[in-house]
Amino acid sequence: MDRCIVLVDAGYLLGAAASLLAGEPSRSRITVDHAALVQGLRERAESDTQRPLLRIYWFDGAPDRVPQPEHRRLRVMPRVTVRLGALTRSDGRWAQKGVDAAMHAELTELARNRACSDIVLVTGDGDLLPGMMAAKEHGVAVHLWAVQAADGDYNQSEDLVAEADERRVLDRVWITRAVRAKELSGVCAPPPAPRPEIAAILSAPLPDAALGARAERTAQDAEHAQAAADNGTQERVPAPKGVPTPKDLAALRAPGVQPAQPPASATLRWSSDKGWVDRPGASAEPPEVAAMPTLAQLTTAEQRWADREEDITTVGGDPYEVGQVFARRWTVRLGEQAGLQKLSGMYPRIPHRIDGELLRYAARFGLLAHKDDQIDEHDRYAIRAGFWREIDVRTATERAPAGE
Repeated sequence: MDRCIVLVDAGYLLGAAASLLAGEPSRSRITVDHAALVQGLRERAESDTQRPLLRIYWFDGAPDRVPQPEHRRLRVMPRVTVRLGALTRSDGRWAQKGVDAAMHAELTELARNRACSDIVLVTGDGDLLPGMMAAKEHGVAVHLWAVQAADGDYNQSEDLVAEADERRVLDRVWITRAVRAKELSGVCAPPPAPRPEIAAILSAPLPDAALGARAERTAQDAEHAQAAADNGTQERVPAPKGVPTPKDLAALRAPGVQPAQPPASATLRWSSDKGWVDRPGASAEPPEVAAMPTLAQLTTAEQRWADREEDITTVGGDPYEVGQVFARRWTVRLGEQAGLQKLSGMYPRIPHRIDGELLRYAARFGLLAHKDDQIDEHDRYAIRAGFWREIDVRTATERAPAGE
């Protein structure tokens, strides 16, 4: 049939683009406008082949083959089909598994069924050579596209290049229409307005009893490390912690150890607290805050469907943005402002049930570290910062700079 199809190896396309624009193949170094990229591929394919586009197949890897935010956005775009292989970590690097096999199977099946007259391959892997040869034997013209190499040399298999019917290089000008390098500012998200409580939280010392218990454990760790060294082995000694953790508290409850006595008005860290914080009369949540419903309780079935569509098509997955989106939906549906004013006064504490719901929502956007299914600490602070920024906007709260 007189139509063209585009098969895209996303690992090659975006990795080569990152090398060209950012100097290294890590896709985390670039920002991609997927809608513009898909449109550019369609226009270039129809121009090169002089055939209307049937479909773009987007092949990529994902942990456990679970679609990531970009895959969810891509697969609802017109004329785009997403095929996912596995993404595994080996020797500290991520590697795709099954993507080449899926592309090979799709390529040969399309050619065998005469679904198109022209196939555009955006890949560099020589493993697709047999599939390319089979497609040509079925009368399909194969166009091979490359991304401009950062070093000016080939970034494709030479055998693949030699076998293609037509070749095209997607140069820097074309790539930068949809892809740009990220600026390494070292800041994951804009910080919320400064608040004097933060300085007190971060500077709060451990109670004397906790410090004594920690010192005792440090001495024990040193003894264990010395014993291991004497035996010719090395043992990893954990770094001392600056704030009490569940392990610290367990040690304080050990036989013979005097339990820590916090200040009478202090509460232990939870949610986004850090350390012991002086909060006169704040040992319990205000009734207005305790009575606040969760976002799930406030959301109708129709709203849930609309939220899902917005998450797929609009929300980019930046941790700060995710926190803002959650807080915006929650506050709009909550409607009651008195409780929000009380909640604003609890900063930076977020009630457990709201905080847990916020982090579960954030997990939808691929923010979980695949290794241990935990959200990175840096991302958690950014998520909560976005949440509090939206609360401040809704309550018209002005924050005084720290130290005033």
